[in-house]
Amino acid sequence: MERPVDYQEQKKYYSGKKKMHTLKNQFIVLPNGEDIVDVIVGKLGKTSDINLFRASRDKFDPKQKFLGDKAYKGDDAIATPHKKTKNNEITELQKQENKELSSRRIGVEHLIGRIKIFRVASDRFRLAHNKYNRVIMSVCGLVRLRMNQVFLLGLNS
Repeated sequence: MERPVDYQEQKKYYSGKKKMHTLKNQFIVLPNGEDIVDVIVGKLGKTSDINLFRASRDKFDPKQKFLGDKAYKGDDAIATPHKKTKNNEITELQKQENKELSSRRIGVEHLIGRIKIFRVASDRFRLAHNKYNRVIMSVCGLVRLRMNQVFLLGLNS
């Protein structure tokens, strides 16, 4: 994203984590990356991932469970990997649980990778800010179309 000129405006888009001005997207995906369920597009860069999820949580059944990465730590509905603390390492059991969780999430990561192939979500967006939403949603539509074609042809091995 291009940095806004106005100081107060640019502060909203600055992500301290990425050290740049960003727009955030969040994809909620079926297990194994089978389909995109929900997309949150173009939120301010300083918004944390867990807060984005909490804002959209009411769209889903309260009993629904999710898988997430370490950015989603702190919500009971999301299974996240164990993190080592400042002074302690994680145990072998926790490492094994992290591996199992990662193997369940790999399809989701592959789907997000398919979206990033289009480079809209991963590179600088040089068009007008108001077109970002339409472009990301178009990319998601293309990815879903491709996934459905592969599924229908039986090439999903």
